[in-house]
Amino acid sequence: MPRLRLSNSNIGKVQPPPFKDNGQSTNVLYRDDQLQGFGLLVTSRGAKSFFVEKRVNGKNRRLTIGRFGQVTPVQARKKAQELLGEMAMGNDPLEERRDKAARSVTLGEAYREYLQTRKNLKPNTLHDYKRCIEGALGDWLTTPLSELSKDKVEKRHRALGKKSKARANNTMRVLRAIFNFAMDRYEDKSGKPIILFNPVSRISSTRGWYEIKRRQTLLTPTQLKPWFEATLKLNQETTRDYLHFLLFTGLRRSEAALLTWEDIDFNEKVIHIPDTKNKEPHALPMSDFLKDLLKRRKKMNLSEWVFPSPRTLGPLKEPKTALKRIETVSGIKIRLHDLRRTFITIAESLDIPAYALKRLLNHKFSNDVTAGYIVPSTERLRAPMQRITDYLMEKIQG
Repeated sequence: MPRLRLSNSNIGKVQPPPFKDNGQSTNVLYRDDQLQGFGLLVTSRGAKSFFVEKRVNGKNRRLTIGRFGQVTPVQARKKAQELLGEMAMGNDPLEERRDKAARSVTLGEAYREYLQTRKNLKPNTLHDYKRCIEGALGDWLTTPLSELSKDKVEKRHRALGKKSKARANNTMRVLRAIFNFAMDRYEDKSGKPIILFNPVSRISSTRGWYEIKRRQTLLTPTQLKPWFEATLKLNQETTRDYLHFLLFTGLRRSEAALLTWEDIDFNEKVIHIPDTKNKEPHALPMSDFLKDLLKRRKKMNLSEWVFPSPRTLGPLKEPKTALKRIETVSGIKIRLHDLRRTFITIAESLDIPAYALKRLLNHKFSNDVTAGYIVPSTERLRAPMQRITDYLMEKIQG
């Protein structure tokens, strides 16, 4: 390893090392000929940086001081003497830097790391997180987590609740998850957690969570016909078919929108839903209505998506304009999830067995020992599926 008196003139004469044959940059270290542990790193791209290097507590530590041109050799040498003195006393500047960085981590930084660790989040969940953190708490993104006190969190929860109680609760639940992640993620140099408490706990301890009543909106038996007739007046056939598909399957909006033709088995008359909320593959038998709808769509569709977007190459997005149009024509205001609620309510009213109903909805059998012995069969769901379709058609045509 070459030695060099690290001065302005000498450093200026140092030439960058050649690139490797594959084009990758290489590095050359120059040791100062007077101060042991002080050196200069030179890359093939011409970057020159001062560093110190010394073993601390049995570990070799190399610490960058600064770039030549931004830091003078005299300044770098003085800083190197300080750092080498600390390292000689057993202090690890690298760990101290990490410790300092961990103590000053902001909500935005923790939020981004949290999302990186949860790689399988669905698009709707990511969108919801964005609304909560980047929207409702956007002014906190550059604030260190250590400065987000229980009082601040409690006051923000109240402020958000004045606009939307549900959004206030959801925002704080996401914030709580990020803090729980940070408490386990960020440690000081001795391995102790930097974040010692979760400020969202104040809302629980004071029973400050807003009570949110579950939505009960659905299509009643008498509303099915006028709502269905209003959908027939939509200009976009794909949107119309999508709404009908949701009503006759009870699927969640994203589960239906993300279906591709590879998920449709016309031979077995089965719809496969690989991407579900509970991450368990789901399969539904086709009723006669669904079989006709899908065959018609297959003949006219050149896209990989069963319900393609009319504007992009991707799947259909939530048809808000269409829902408003239907409301104007029929006087019935619903959301997409209300179609799932309608399907569930009808299935229950037809006295479909509980296990079959759960299978139709792809609900988990939590804490149910008996369910663990039942091997689910899509074919056993065909009759219940057809009964629901027959009921819907009776009300729509009646």
